Amino acid sequence: MAIRAIRVMGDSVLNKKCKEVKEVSDRTKVLIEDMIDTMREANGVGLAAPQIGVLKRIVVIETEPENVHVLINPVIIEQDGEQIGYEGCLSVPGKSGVVKRPNHVVVKAFDMDMNEYTLEGEGLLARAICHECGHLEGELYVDLVEGELIDNEELESMYEDEEDEE
Repeated sequence: MAIRAIRVMGDSVLNKKCKEVKEVSDRTKVLIEDMIDTMREANGVGLAAPQIGVLKRIVVIETEPENVHVLINPVIIEQDGEQIGYEGCLSVPGKSGVVKRPNHVVVKAFDMDMNEYTLEGEGLLARAICHECGHLEGELYVDLVEGELIDNEELESMYEDEEDEE
């Protein structure tokens, strides 16, 4: 498959609402495989189609190695709890910010065979589902950041300082 170029903040495609997928063609399957390869190459946890310039409601998420969730036309149907933590995005390279998200979500989606299913996530998976579904609405996490964005080097330094104190 192919590694696609990731669009970065400032590219207007990232602010557009995506179109529903009516059927999964061979081209759509290639797109999904490319999304998975691109996400892995960039060391990401998730990737939404608009991040590679395709305005389709498709998301891939991999919070555990070799366990990729493909969500076509995802809709969050349940959310509760709360988590607050640093979040980053492949479309906002080198930056992170504090974002409040639900700690538990249930999403309804279709798989690559257009079979409907639900996925339940907590913690990182819940955060990733919310983050990637936001992309499909033309939203970036930076709009939800509490405070300011910081450089990832600064964030790594903060974590190292915490470890040194223990």
